[in-house]
Amino acid sequence: MKFLTDLLSSDYPANLAVGMIVNFEIAAISLALGLILGIPFVLMQLGGRFSRRVVSPVIALMRAAPTFVVMFFLLNILPTPVMIFGVDLYLSPSLIVALSLVPYAASYIADNGRSAILGLRAGSQAEALLFLPNLIRAFVVLVMSSSAGVAIGVREGVAVVLREAERYETLGEQMLVFAVGVFAFGAVFQVGFAIVRLMMRYLSRRRKAPA
Repeated sequence: MKFLTDLLSSDYPANLAVGMIVNFEIAAISLALGLILGIPFVLMQLGGRFSRRVVSPVIALMRAAPTFVVMFFLLNILPTPVMIFGVDLYLSPSLIVALSLVPYAASYIADNGRSAILGLRAGSQAEALLFLPNLIRAFVVLVMSSSAGVAIGVREGVAVVLREAERYETLGEQMLVFAVGVFAFGAVFQVGFAIVRLMMRYLSRRRKAPA
């Protein structure tokens, strides 16, 4: 217990919180870019047969793209700096991780956005509003996936846990370090999933309510 008390009174909890904020930032960026890219795909899926045939394989490819493969591809293929509109932009490792998650985010938006609009067209507002809890679910998944950044040196939550564990020699001490990290991430995810469950219950009651 003394070690746990000392661990919780050290810089570890603060460093872990800062690292987790990096995870949230990466997830927020990838989700925002996924929305920008995914909305046109939604519209194309709802368009004519030709546009659906063009966009469906693209969405399927993005859905199946492994994050690690995309991340290392971007890391090695993108020039440094990237010139956009005549301005040199340096892509940080965190931004590269965020970009590697965009294919998944965009495909998720495309799938769920299409279902939402079809529900709205069918006169089911509750069905369309399911898009909101699905966004929260996507954000939680992206937060978890952003831990891939540890492989390229991003100082996110998992990297903080691993770095802290390396400071101790015994397995018991290292396990307590990991346990604190798992608890911190788990608490955040449980809050996110609780919000999703509450929204799903509310929307379920709306669908069952008489018109």
